[in-house]
Amino acid sequence: MKIFSSEAHRRHDPPFEVFDGGRRVPYLETPARMECILSALRKTNWADIQEPADFGLDPILAVHDSDYLNFLASAWEEWQASVSESDSASDKSALLPATFALRRQPHKPKSLLGRAGYHMMDLSAAIVDGTYEASLSSANCALSGTRAILEGERAAFALCRPPGHHAGKDYAAGYCFINNAAVAANWLSSKAKVAVLDIDYHAGNGTQDIFYDRSDVLTISIHADPAYEYPYYTGYEDETGTGKGKGIHHNFPLPAGTDDAQYLSTLEMAISTVEKFQPKYLVVSAGMDIYDGDPLGTFKITRPGIREIGNKIAGLRLPTLFVMEGGYNHETLGDNVCTLLEPSAKN
Repeated sequence: MKIFSSEAHRRHDPPFEVFDGGRRVPYLETPARMECILSALRKTNWADIQEPADFGLDPILAVHDSDYLNFLASAWEEWQASVSESDSASDKSALLPATFALRRQPHKPKSLLGRAGYHMMDLSAAIVDGTYEASLSSANCALSGTRAILEGERAAFALCRPPGHHAGKDYAAGYCFINNAAVAANWLSSKAKVAVLDIDYHAGNGTQDIFYDRSDVLTISIHADPAYEYPYYTGYEDETGTGKGKGIHHNFPLPAGTDDAQYLSTLEMAISTVEKFQPKYLVVSAGMDIYDGDPLGTFKITRPGIREIGNKIAGLRLPTLFVMEGGYNHETLGDNVCTLLEPSAKN
């Protein structure tokens, strides 16, 4: 299996994020995550690890708003240029706004912090020097995997960092800046119908947002019920699309403590939905924060459960691009990723 990974991901390394209640904590989405996964992949006999190609901005602009990309490209330099004599170095170590747009009002402010609040959904999408470069390289990993699929590979893995599935058309959220899976799915959709299956612990709100009014890309997300879990305001069962996309988008919210049996039963329904749609290509947003003991999850999925998830995905027998999303238990992350991928790698 071709694996696409870039060292540019290290350029995105925020010193902190802000948890509920204003508690400043070390950033959980760290470069070390990729090392855990790469270390495990190198021990297999099927992983062919490669650098991604550079596809330019056009495939990204086909999914994301140009003003938003311009904001990502310039935000850090603008933030540093706003330093005053009274600011300490730590005050400018990451760009995070204090005010966020409710999106009930369409006005877009001109100030940096105003635009930051407009284009950032929460306090986990911290921008630092290198965030934009890392985000572009992450998208290029997904696009390189897409090209491999189009050229005949049965499966490929984009080891994307930063992850992407919370990023919408014009906003960053939940560690995500460019929606890698959506960029890949959109390119594939120019060839034939595509299904996106999101198995991350958290709802794939950004992917849903991007394709919500389209009928050529099916989106399915199996995740923790947003009634109690991030992203809270989207990912509910009654969100099924609008316009041409009505009925094409599916959320499967699950309760805290969901175990293998309950998850796999829900996955069967998702697989059936994919089969009815009859896509030519499949994109999997692969989040391993479903694993029991993940610091950002409450599910009780075991490694045998992850293997069975991989078996069911491979059983669709579709050209499949796996795109890395969440997963924050460093001790288990690499082995869990390999367990998920192995059935498709050996199919």
